[in-house]
Amino acid sequence: MLLYVGRIARPHGIRGEVIVDLRTDDPDERFAPGKVLVTDPGAMPSKDTDPAAFQVPERLTIEEVRSHHGRLIIGFDGIYDRNVAEALRGVLLCVDSADVGPLADPDEFHDHQLVGLTAVTPSGETLGEVARIDHAPASDLLVLRRPEGHTALVPFVKAIVPEVDLAGGRVIVDPPEGLFDL
Repeated sequence: MLLYVGRIARPHGIRGEVIVDLRTDDPDERFAPGKVLVTDPGAMPSKDTDPAAFQVPERLTIEEVRSHHGRLIIGFDGIYDRNVAEALRGVLLCVDSADVGPLADPDEFHDHQLVGLTAVTPSGETLGEVARIDHAPASDLLVLRRPEGHTALVPFVKAIVPEVDLAGGRVIVDPPEGLFDL
């Protein structure tokens, strides 16, 4: 499974460098020189770019990295021109989940580990399935696909989600009164 770790925002300068919006908690590991990133298979070149002019490569190898206002400026191997860098605008950068090691803290999880788990109450009532994780400023949110077909947001905090059972394929959710009434 591919895990999204960044998105190419725009070119920077005339030498083919790009500014990358980060979507990882370990940028030093994911975006080090020599690392190879997989581009999103569905990524398309910029609308302003002639599709025949440049084909987005399946993999990009990082040559240079530097920090710039909370983002990274990255130079990729073989991308040495602003026009080519422009064609990469909006491309998602990914790593294979098989290449991601386990987390040191047993109470932390990668998003891909949680997606697909069944959410149940402490008494065993099914609340839905974890469709995705939204990362909000205050806390992460489990987005549940409810049995009725709509979605619900559950703050991913210990008081509401006291247990994650990866082996059992479920998360225990002890919702406060009214959480699913909206």
